[in-house]
Amino acid sequence: MNKLFYGDNLEVLRRYVKDETVDLCYIDPPFNSKRNYNQIYNNIGQEDKAQAQAFIDIWTWDDRANQGLLEIQENYLGHFTSQSIDLINGLIPVLKKGPLLAYLVGMTLRIAEIHRVLKPTGSFYLHCDPTASHYLKLVLDAIFCSQGGDFINEISWCYGSGGASKSHFSKKHDVIFLYRKSVKNFTFNVDEVREAYSSPEKVEHKIINGKAYKRKHDLGRIPFDWWQIPILTNTAKERLGYPTQKPEALLERIIKASSNENDVILDAFLGGGTTLSIAQRLKRQWIGIDITYRSIGITLKRLQDSFGEEILDTIQLSGIPKDVESAIALSLKKDDRTRKEFETWAVLTYSNNRAIINDKKGKDQGIDGIAYFQGEKTQEKIILQVKSGKVGAHDIRDLQGVLTLENAAIGIFITLQNPTKDMITTAKSAGIYQHKLYGQPLDKIQIVTIEEILEQQKRLDIKFSFEVLKSAEKQQQIKADQMKLEL
Repeated sequence: MNKLFYGDNLEVLRRYVKDETVDLCYIDPPFNSKRNYNQIYNNIGQEDKAQAQAFIDIWTWDDRANQGLLEIQENYLGHFTSQSIDLINGLIPVLKKGPLLAYLVGMTLRIAEIHRVLKPTGSFYLHCDPTASHYLKLVLDAIFCSQGGDFINEISWCYGSGGASKSHFSKKHDVIFLYRKSVKNFTFNVDEVREAYSSPEKVEHKIINGKAYKRKHDLGRIPFDWWQIPILTNTAKERLGYPTQKPEALLERIIKASSNENDVILDAFLGGGTTLSIAQRLKRQWIGIDITYRSIGITLKRLQDSFGEEILDTIQLSGIPKDVESAIALSLKKDDRTRKEFETWAVLTYSNNRAIINDKKGKDQGIDGIAYFQGEKTQEKIILQVKSGKVGAHDIRDLQGVLTLENAAIGIFITLQNPTKDMITTAKSAGIYQHKLYGQPLDKIQIVTIEEILEQQKRLDIKFSFEVLKSAEKQQQIKADQMKLEL
């Protein structure tokens, strides 16, 4: 059964993924290349926190970084090579204990676990950018090459989209490192990833028993280590709204080249779920891990839209709240990386992963999520708000004010606590929303408890007709692609 884990990938890898059970691993860990690299390296100046927030939330020197450093230095569980330990110790006086060293410590911890779970025939692709690729290669060499593995390729993923600068050469590539756990036994399906020649070439044939056969190279060219695959634009059909989403063509080449049907594919930094979607289409098994529920929600919806609702029955979900007690535990997390995870989980779970999460930093104006549906004349808006602490009638009045400001049709108030009578009365006084497609009127403000979401499986049941059409179109395309693969 395919597995989807919500949680810290280091903990998940250590607790739930057994030794030598993965055929191929691809990761695209967050690293904000828009930051001023000199500031990271020299630890000087004030960081642009607006740009660097995604990086800082995960990689900052704190108690977690100190603990990780200690685990490497003490060879926790015996998973670290002497080269890894010496490397990290040697970087301390160079980088000091700042964000970049925290990043490298975090990656060393995780890459050591990925090496452990790879089969002897396994391959590992690490996607990064030139900002810290040279440091990451040292980490990879210290883990893979010192244990019988090998560095195979530094792939440059080249793209032309985006702006250009008059002060330097345009930065238009990412780096993907390919390593193998063994230098002798590995999977590389070269004929699965051949490319069309860039210009017409003479077709040669080999004559066998009077019959002409095309030579192997007529199938196409073996790809170079620079890949020209278009980046996803904001209007691309694949675009799901995940900021670092990678194109399907990129992952398709990696998975076809380095795995076979029924092999196990691991993505430990799941993001927008591209790896799992392609793995599913190519008939691979998969494991996905992410620390944000937004990523989990996007992936579940992506899989459901692509392969039908029945695919959800084939996925083992772990780490997601299954009762009120675990929901309370999630709401009490103070970790910067997960400070809004309770609200995100509640919104996406209740909306069946259809709502859009409000990503605004700081004051969110009482909006944790927004969903849209087709009204009788125009598209209508639903505001979702989540509260985990003490609640009262004033919260409902505040939500009513937000509805007015946002010109929204319906407000959903999701609460961990049971609503008071005054809250229910205030919600009812907000009136109803009438739509001819629905058999009965809907309350303009609806109160939903976490207990109802978990124990009664209560969900937002407004039908989004455009989503049904989109899902059907996607499933038809997937079936067509699978038929091509079987021919």
